[in-house]
Amino acid sequence: MSSPDISDIPWPKRLRYMLETVLAYLVYGALRIMPLDMASGFGGRLLSLVGPRMGISRVAMKNLDLAFPEKTTAEKRAIVKGMWENLGRVIGEYPHLHRIWKNVEMTGLENVETSGEDEKATIFISAHLANWEVNAIAARKAGLPIHLVYRKPNNPWVDGLLRHARASGADGHIPKGREGARAIFSTLRRGGAVGVLIDQKLNEGIPVPFFGHDAMTADAIAQFALSLRCPLHPTRMERLEGARFRMTIYPALAISRSDDRDVDTLKIMTEINKIVEDWVRARPEQWLWIHKRWPESAYKTD
Repeated sequence: MSSPDISDIPWPKRLRYMLETVLAYLVYGALRIMPLDMASGFGGRLLSLVGPRMGISRVAMKNLDLAFPEKTTAEKRAIVKGMWENLGRVIGEYPHLHRIWKNVEMTGLENVETSGEDEKATIFISAHLANWEVNAIAARKAGLPIHLVYRKPNNPWVDGLLRHARASGADGHIPKGREGARAIFSTLRRGGAVGVLIDQKLNEGIPVPFFGHDAMTADAIAQFALSLRCPLHPTRMERLEGARFRMTIYPALAISRSDDRDVDTLKIMTEINKIVEDWVRARPEQWLWIHKRWPESAYKTD
């Protein structure tokens, strides 16, 4: 791993990043020593006990209030506990990503077979469900190498550790932002494939319904699909049991084009958000509820 550029980081923040990094490497090393199933189970049990007591769980409960107003408080708390268990398992599985593909059941590969044709630009859409890091690794082992779009952590050393853990997966990592958008465009123009987690909170984008509430949603993938005429394949990751998964690649979305680019873009993103919503409804405990997915006004209490 190359050393990150830290020259612009103030000393107090640099010291905090260094301490975080030491802790991250210690945890990573301890989990690496364990067998995959043990590390996954340990992480799940630990965070299922600690996570619900953390203040950020209040964000998860508010998100569940918005998404599932019909559910009881007990049901929502059970989902939050299950979410923390899933997240703990994700952490426990990081040091084992290079071998975890053996535990993935793949379906829908026929939906992206090219029948011997030249490589075609493709966008795979997924979400923070189950262990989202497994998507790129399973795809690569199935002969579908992709460039993964991701949000770079603030701590550059932790980013290096995560990129090391992901090394057996994506062909490349594209950080979010303007430079990332140019890299995505360039990759697609070359006939490459790009994987995007579409469910993160944004302060820009366009408002698109999600669980009945408008959520700011990045529309770049719709713009790329319309401009380059590349297919958009929803790709779902599910945790079946323990550290075992099912990855489903669905047929490409049917994209219609009109004279109004904004209308076409909103239509595509509305369909994508509805697909992700259906996935979350099916397995709510496997989604990352601790992000403030909706505008800040939705989280204000009377």
